[in-house]
Amino acid sequence: MRIFDPHIHMTSRTTDDYEAMYAAGVRAVVEPSFWLGQPRTGVSSFRDYFDGLVGWERFRAERFGIRHHCTIALNPKEANDPRLSGVLDLLPRYLAKDGVVAVGEVGFDSGTAEEERAFRHQLELAGEFGLPVLVHTPHRDKAAGTRRTLQLVAESGLAPERVLVDHLNEATVAMVHESGCTLGFSIYPDTKMSPERMVRVLSEWGPERMVVNSAADWGRSDPLATLRTGEAMLAAGFTGRDVERVLWDNPVEFYGRSGRLLLDDVHGADHTATYSGNSVLRGERAGGGAA
Repeated sequence: MRIFDPHIHMTSRTTDDYEAMYAAGVRAVVEPSFWLGQPRTGVSSFRDYFDGLVGWERFRAERFGIRHHCTIALNPKEANDPRLSGVLDLLPRYLAKDGVVAVGEVGFDSGTAEEERAFRHQLELAGEFGLPVLVHTPHRDKAAGTRRTLQLVAESGLAPERVLVDHLNEATVAMVHESGCTLGFSIYPDTKMSPERMVRVLSEWGPERMVVNSAADWGRSDPLATLRTGEAMLAAGFTGRDVERVLWDNPVEFYGRSGRLLLDDVHGADHTATYSGNSVLRGERAGGGAA
């Protein structure tokens, strides 16, 4: 099974996760910029974070045979912090970089006016840079937040096929499907979708424009949730081709609109290579003394 995880926060994961993901068939990922859990207090912290996404994390993933891409944005939660408004001015520098395949995560958290202003601005940046958009739908009042999201997307003039509306559930499938946007589902314990629920959605709506991700992060989550969804699809009678479409073709088609996807094989990358003097190895294996 060949897997592209289109939404996973690898900065929060370990090298063991990379090894397990590769063994499960994951060959490419997209890591959206997001809230780290600890509030950030200044624009410079975002600069360092974005540098890590386009640099070190991309390097680290390739040591384990996985192509890493990212999306860049001021996330909805932190759009409410006036100390971070300058992040919006920082974005153009990063949206022009290789490996950045969309603007995101953008959207709503609490549905504030500040969030909407940041959302509108970043939709404009997506049009300016010719990039797709990854949209976060809120955990609370999801239906209302999704409905408002689709209104803003329509007002932006962006083609719906260039917008992926993520973290959907049974209550929001119909409105996003009707909009023409790509539909994203996070297979995440307790708070989002399970493989079994996802199979029921796919049985009703079919695999077209459907994208499945793990959204694995610093919380209780599973970086192999995409594999488990593919296995559940097969057990429910979907064909291998259906699984390939959902877990590979659809995310490749969506993020491929950036013109920046790299999907060539990087298995066997040199583990002793360094990035800014740092290796994924430690101790004697890294060619030096104890770390």
